[in-house]
Amino acid sequence: MNWITNYVRPRINSMLGRPDRDVPENLWIKCPETGEMVFHKDLEENKWVIPASGFHMKMPAKARLKDLFDGGEFESLPQPKVAQDPLKFRDSKKYADRLKDSRLKTEQEDTILAGLGKVQGVKLVAVVHEFNFIGGSLGMAAGEAIVKACERALKEKCPLIIFPASGGARMQEGILSLMQLPRTTVAVDMLKEAGLPYIVVLTNPTTGGVTASYAMLGDVHIAEPGAEIGFAGKRVIEQTLREKLPEGFQTAEYLLEHGMVDMVVKRHDLPSTLARILKILTKQSVQEALPAPAPVPVAATA
Repeated sequence: MNWITNYVRPRINSMLGRPDRDVPENLWIKCPETGEMVFHKDLEENKWVIPASGFHMKMPAKARLKDLFDGGEFESLPQPKVAQDPLKFRDSKKYADRLKDSRLKTEQEDTILAGLGKVQGVKLVAVVHEFNFIGGSLGMAAGEAIVKACERALKEKCPLIIFPASGGARMQEGILSLMQLPRTTVAVDMLKEAGLPYIVVLTNPTTGGVTASYAMLGDVHIAEPGAEIGFAGKRVIEQTLREKLPEGFQTAEYLLEHGMVDMVVKRHDLPSTLARILKILTKQSVQEALPAPAPVPVAATA
């Protein structure tokens, strides 16, 4: 029992003659880097980036799509229907119950949200992982959603951008979740064969089977500052090798230094950066991406 919450606060409220109002748990957010407490509305308005430290918190998938597309307007792609709990899996809790809880918590059918819209005038399909849905894990529904998003990009003849945030394959679906690795890889290959740009924006964290498949197949790899990116966790690697790993190992900055990602971009700069890259990669927009030539001064006539 929480003595302060369950006993002290109600007694104080009754003594002062005021009702015991419920205070939202997420009213204040603590910065993992500095310990600074930030009011959640201020954090939301700053795109879930701590104002003082610049630490990039996890951003909800719905907010990510609204922030990315022009005016926050886009067409939501339907969530494919797949078999629910095909293995009747249970650990400390039934998998069916975990799905139900996650759907109530996130108001999503599964971990993937996808939308079609424009980013600074460039039409594209965007796919986003919701980490709060069972750790953004890759299961049958997520794999099918990514495949359908690739097929929609092919139909629209437009680029696809994906924002992974995942702990890897979903263990509750066993081999069926691992089958999504080759399926999504084939879908990405379809985009490449059609000459359509495929850009990956690595967010915190991107690990496991997701890293081993579509998260490392982009034409361009961008990462958010401080994002953890890798296959196995740092602790597992240290225990296996019995060696201390370098400082900052598996962070976006470390991977940039070692050639694993092309650039590290702050969240506020992502829409403009993505639009600029896509304007270069898409044939019809090459000239738009280049700076206008400076006017040549006309020589004065004698």
